[in-house]
Amino acid sequence: MPRNGGYLKKHTEALVKDVGIEKACEITGKSKATLGRYYSDHEEHSDRFMPIDAVSALEKEASHPHVTTALAELQGITLSFDERRRNSESSGGVNSDVIALSQRFAMLMAEYNQSIEDGIITINEAKRLLKETLALQQVLLDMKLHLEDETN
Repeated sequence: MPRNGGYLKKHTEALVKDVGIEKACEITGKSKATLGRYYSDHEEHSDRFMPIDAVSALEKEASHPHVTTALAELQGITLSFDERRRNSESSGGVNSDVIALSQRFAMLMAEYNQSIEDGIITINEAKRLLKETLALQQVLLDMKLHLEDETN
């Protein structure tokens, strides 16, 4: 399998499951078997990956850009995906951001403390830690944007 191929296949599978296999078949025009080959870890399918146009079409329907995020991470790129659907923009500025940052960091540390309590971080615990980490990243991005506004 190509370097990092397993990582991409894992995220391809997450994308298909997020959308739903039946709906993914409709969107891409591919069969269940073909979609399955794109994320299969069997040696015979190690060189098969989902075409980028299919990824794009599925990510429009998915709750998260799974494959795009994985590709970015493999290149050392950080993407910002803001899934918060706020009714109004926060106008608190940097001071509010600092408070939000400390609250989010405290939530991350509490989640970590709970996760590591038994010495093992399970998959579900890792997912919760990832969710908190992404929320913390979003607060930092908001803070960065507010700071840039103040320098203009």
